[in-house]
Amino acid sequence: MKTHISVIIPAHNEEKYIKRCIDSIKRSAEMFPGNVEIIVVCNRCTDRTEQIAKENGAVVVLNEDRCIAKVRNAGINEAKGVVIVTIDADNRMTKGTLCEIYELIKSGEYIGGGAPIRFERYSFPLFCNDLMCRVSFGITGLYSGIFWAKKKTFDAIGGFVDMKAMEDVATAKELKRYGKKKGKKYTVLKENYLINSTRKYDDLNDDWLYFKLAFKNTGTLIKAARGDKSGLDELLDEMFYEYNDRH
Repeated sequence: MKTHISVIIPAHNEEKYIKRCIDSIKRSAEMFPGNVEIIVVCNRCTDRTEQIAKENGAVVVLNEDRCIAKVRNAGINEAKGVVIVTIDADNRMTKGTLCEIYELIKSGEYIGGGAPIRFERYSFPLFCNDLMCRVSFGITGLYSGIFWAKKKTFDAIGGFVDMKAMEDVATAKELKRYGKKKGKKYTVLKENYLINSTRKYDDLNDDWLYFKLAFKNTGTLIKAARGDKSGLDELLDEMFYEYNDRH
């Protein structure tokens, strides 16, 4: 039986969130006339993520890499679908997402794309964060959030760019560049969006979290922009990779 879409979910200790992510995909799959598989890439999980994923019908891939790009690529390598869609485990998709993605791909006009991001709740700092993201995406056209493209397209560009962070922007650039060669556009969903988790802000009771981290580590970020990445790995570990181990 042909698999039309494979949805890849990278997950590191996501027992609190993985079911609601899978449920959102299932609701979207109900509106899609083709076959959808859900692949959860369990990355160094020490909680019940793997068990919950299996209980909810997902294919589970085990992975030990400490690099989100490699985790995503592990799922893509196992996927059977013609179209690949990626979403993080603490986020959700809206009901029409898979239908809209497939129609855009089927049109032949687009190489792939991303999705608009909307927070699951709002406050003034989160509104500022949202506005910053919208302006950034609007200027660059490098939409991310949910990534989607044909599997053969991801294979052609070598999957997600092997970076510890900002792999989403780098991968969007690669998709856009490859699309230009093929005479196709990199685009964004118009009718659907990513429901972005506020878990970190909620857990730490601080909606200014990333603004504060950026201010606190301005020197490290400026050095990294100039090519000196000493200290950057430690900052990325603090902001992303070690978070789930602490919470």
